Amino acid sequence: MDFITFWQQMQTAVPLLSNFQLQIVWEYRSLFIDGMQMTIGITLIAVVFGTLIGLFAGMARLADVKHGIWKYPVRFLIRWPSSAYVTFFRGTPLFVQILLTHFAVMPMLVHPTDGLLISGDLAATMRQDYGAFMSGLVALTLNAGAYITEIFRAGIQSIAKGQFEASRSLGMNYWQTMRFVIIPQAFRRMLPPLGNEAIMLLKDSSLVSAIGLAELAYAARTVAGAYSRYWEPYLTISFLYLILTLLMAAGVNKLEKHFQASGGIH
Repeated sequence: MDFITFWQQMQTAVPLLSNFQLQIVWEYRSLFIDGMQMTIGITLIAVVFGTLIGLFAGMARLADVKHGIWKYPVRFLIRWPSSAYVTFFRGTPLFVQILLTHFAVMPMLVHPTDGLLISGDLAATMRQDYGAFMSGLVALTLNAGAYITEIFRAGIQSIAKGQFEASRSLGMNYWQTMRFVIIPQAFRRMLPPLGNEAIMLLKDSSLVSAIGLAELAYAARTVAGAYSRYWEPYLTISFLYLILTLLMAAGVNKLEKHFQASGGIH
């Protein structure tokens, strides 16, 4: 028995389902499967790169030299740029960031004639085949990095200052202190907000459908446009998002228990 026959029998058995045409979603099931894969993929990549950005930007925001020749270079070239980055991406809507990245930033960087980073035939191919993906990934990564920066900053500041002083007395520099002493202790405190940020990013990835990236929201919009029906496709992706977020939350909870038992990362 195929799904359409099964659903028709369900509609006959349960009159409340008679107006719920789930078969139109089944007809486009490959589009929803591909959309879910794209949603998961772009979220995971953005979380990984956003975490790397947040790690270094968080340490940059805390970098400080009280005296000496490096006092002002550190302040103007490291702390202030990282603070400006966080302020912009946390203070503006993600949707606007996606549009700005897709229609302004990426055409400036990747363009067939005058791209600052990539030009020529390669740029034309990348924009045609991967334009929406690149723009969405860059926007989501930079947005996630700004929020994760504050997570790392708060986590690092939660460690007692005596830890800094002890490591510096052993001859470690700032970056060695962070790498071997502070970050391992702070990570287990940062894991819950990092997990929350990953879940938020998973849901916010639906915004990239506005620039034509074929993810879950794009699939639902396609089906809604084809049949002028909205309950079925949008409820479908709602349940899919719910399942993904529950799985992600369970994974974060498991990691949190593991690091609490082990005392941090090693």
